[in-house]
Amino acid sequence: MSFELYSLPLLAFFLIRYLRRTLKTYEFLPEWDAIFKKALYAIVLLFTIEVIFKINYVTVWVWDALFIYLFWLTFTKDEFYITRTVMVAILPLVLISYVEHISKLIGVDFSKRIDNYLDYIYPIAFIWLFAMLYFAFKQRKNYDKEIHRKKQEKEHNLMMAEKKAELEFLVKERTAELTRQKAELEHTIEELHNTQTQLVQSEKMASLGELTAGIAHEIQNPLNFVNNFSEVSVELIDDMTSEIKKGSVTEVMEIAADIKENLLKISHHGKRADAIVKGMLQHSRSNSGHKEPTDLNALTDEYLRLSYHGLRAKDKSFNATMETHFDEDMGKVSVVPQDMGRVILNLLTNAFYSVNKKRNLNLKGYSPMVSVSTKRIIASGKTSLNGSSQIVEIRIRDNGSGIPKKVLDKIYQPFFTTKPTGEGTGLGLSLSYEIVKAHKGDLKVKTKEGEYAEFIIHLPA
Repeated sequence: MSFELYSLPLLAFFLIRYLRRTLKTYEFLPEWDAIFKKALYAIVLLFTIEVIFKINYVTVWVWDALFIYLFWLTFTKDEFYITRTVMVAILPLVLISYVEHISKLIGVDFSKRIDNYLDYIYPIAFIWLFAMLYFAFKQRKNYDKEIHRKKQEKEHNLMMAEKKAELEFLVKERTAELTRQKAELEHTIEELHNTQTQLVQSEKMASLGELTAGIAHEIQNPLNFVNNFSEVSVELIDDMTSEIKKGSVTEVMEIAADIKENLLKISHHGKRADAIVKGMLQHSRSNSGHKEPTDLNALTDEYLRLSYHGLRAKDKSFNATMETHFDEDMGKVSVVPQDMGRVILNLLTNAFYSVNKKRNLNLKGYSPMVSVSTKRIIASGKTSLNGSSQIVEIRIRDNGSGIPKKVLDKIYQPFFTTKPTGEGTGLGLSLSYEIVKAHKGDLKVKTKEGEYAEFIIHLPA
């Protein structure tokens, strides 16, 4: 078996392997990688047949055709440009092979004469081969460095672009926030020169401000669940990808079930946060005057937690016991939920303010407590409201400083407040009283100075 018999298929085999490795086709050119894999299998198979059946006089033309294709591919496809130096390196050997094959077709004597000349050319061809391979090696190292540099530069540019976009977003967000705050301040200043109706709207916005910290706390809880389950789902997807590659269908199905469960939990807590936001938006809007069936137990419980966390946001040291006694048979009551929410919020805010003020006196054995209860009552006699057969009752009680007797007859007057200057508008109880009356209900107070205060809301059921 001559050297020529082995040289062409082996050269073709290692050349295709070189193309795959240099171009990293398995990573960047998967379609060509599949073709090269098939070509390698075909070369091995054809070479085996050639050795066993000694048909190299036929297969030699196959190898020639393969090299012609590889040369054409390398010099016509831009993605293969880095391998052109190696192709130029083997070009003399391939041309010598072509000349030998063609000379054999012409005749034996002619072939021998050609071989005599080629014996002198072979060393030159090998020198050319090694020289070009060395150059290709240097070129590839430079190419790898350049690729690495461009990759780092791309990553750096991407990082800088992300930071720039983030900063631009923050600047726009801050600008929009400052613009909004400026507009609100201008609007507030304008309201100070308007009628009492505009002052009422200002009180509504003030109550919304009291809720801000409580809202943040309430929303944070479902958002923590959303973030945690999202991170776990990402890890599960990575695990599932790994199991898919292994072909483990059972594991994949179990992981998919876990991901589905996580997504359901994300949806649940997302809806919880959405409900809180919608409730606050309703609170901030102007009164539509439309009554709708409302779960007063849920409404009261929601504002209890929001007002408590609102005060804790201002004073981290504040703590209070909260007791709830909700009538499970309350059912839904037809009220304007935004307005009734403002009433409950105002009374709860006053209750927490009162117990906190008493706490600051450092009385021995004192423990702040606010209790809330609801009840459906069968109306009779004095308890009847406008002929309604049933009424609902909401009680908000605190063990704070109570209300002095000398001001009891003034607490529902507009602009009257017992709070220090700057801590109250004097509209809270006045608006609450008007809202309850608009619902054909009643707002009463029981108190003992220095011990407790209890507000009782009666509404027709």
